[in-house]
Amino acid sequence: MTWLRSVSYGGGVQSTGLLVLAAQRVIDFPLFLFANVGDDSEKPATLRYIAEHAEPFAAKHGIELRTVQRVMQRTGDTRTLYEEMVRPGSRSLKIPVRMSNGAPGTRSCTADYKIHVVGRELKRRGANRRNKATIGIGISVDEMHRANNRRYEPYEDIVYPLLDLGLRRTDCERIIRGAGLPVPPKSSCWFCPLQRPEAWHDTRRTEPELFEKAVGLEELLNQRRELLGKDRVYLTRFGKPLREAIPDGHDLLPMFDEADGACDSGWCMT
Repeated sequence: MTWLRSVSYGGGVQSTGLLVLAAQRVIDFPLFLFANVGDDSEKPATLRYIAEHAEPFAAKHGIELRTVQRVMQRTGDTRTLYEEMVRPGSRSLKIPVRMSNGAPGTRSCTADYKIHVVGRELKRRGANRRNKATIGIGISVDEMHRANNRRYEPYEDIVYPLLDLGLRRTDCERIIRGAGLPVPPKSSCWFCPLQRPEAWHDTRRTEPELFEKAVGLEELLNQRRELLGKDRVYLTRFGKPLREAIPDGHDLLPMFDEADGACDSGWCMT
């Protein structure tokens, strides 16, 4: 029996496309859950889009768009991903920092701050092994390599409505504009090492203070690793500090044509 149907909402193009399709009753998802990894961690433009456009649109069309966050079970306090990484004494490397060869390291950010957070909300609403919740993930046809059939929790069934409808990212943009909404910016944490280089370049050009904050985070992580006798890590695949890896200027370098890819789980960057 399937009775609880929710979309994992990321604040980006694909999941906003799903929001419009749900409002139009093309798909049956009355609940959208936005796992906010932290107001200090999500891209500010994404948070603005949700507050100014997605939430009013959802309310107008009778869709529940609920924000959920990670809560520490022992204390009941909310903890953000950025807080987790910078708190004094932390050795946490929850994000997929780039190693010296450019390959991403292991990560737990998606599980801890997206999957489990949504899962706890579903359990609170009654989802269990016998009565599973159906979770819609916003992966489009042009990114179908990101889709998989893994069940992250025993009380969830994962589905991909955009794949079922044969829709691409450009289709989602058209659907969003057709509903009178602006197309949202690409969503992710502002310090995510899986961002494409051009996203980093845009941040340096348009949000220099945020870029410098990312530079500081990278330096902090490496200071801690140096004390532990470990190799340096980076926020890009270029094997050098962020300020050197991303040029200061308006022109995108040819080396940036190659995409870094995106989080392959589908819970982020949708």
